[in-house]
Amino acid sequence: MTIQDGDIVELHYVLTLEDGTKVDSSRDRGTPFSFTVGSGQVIPGFDLAVKGLSVGDVKTTEIQPADGYGEWDESRVIDLPIAPSQSDVAVGDQVFLSTGQPATVIAIDGETATVDANHELAGKVLTFEIEILGVTRPE
Repeated sequence: MTIQDGDIVELHYVLTLEDGTKVDSSRDRGTPFSFTVGSGQVIPGFDLAVKGLSVGDVKTTEIQPADGYGEWDESRVIDLPIAPSQSDVAVGDQVFLSTGQPATVIAIDGETATVDANHELAGKVLTFEIEILGVTRPE
């Protein structure tokens, strides 16, 4: 059975960047990853990578930023005032914007914090090694 939209797929993956840095691995955690293909649960390039595969297949695929976490966007770097109750904020901290979106503090200047609300993998080419372990097709 080849994987198609609507299938529930169980797999192992290893994610690396262009320089070979390992970012994530379900294999290292010892827990397979599962998702419903075509449901928007994963980045578009990952959905495309598994379609047409079958149980036992192993595939290495490179996903460009447009099909991953998007291009890095300068407009998502924002200066915010630091409230007195937030005086312990430090560079590298993850904070949440009023929209609930996470951002990383990249600089502090007096009473202003500069935060980057881009996804940490935005603008990066992603290489996934994928091994299909199981496929369930809902009735």
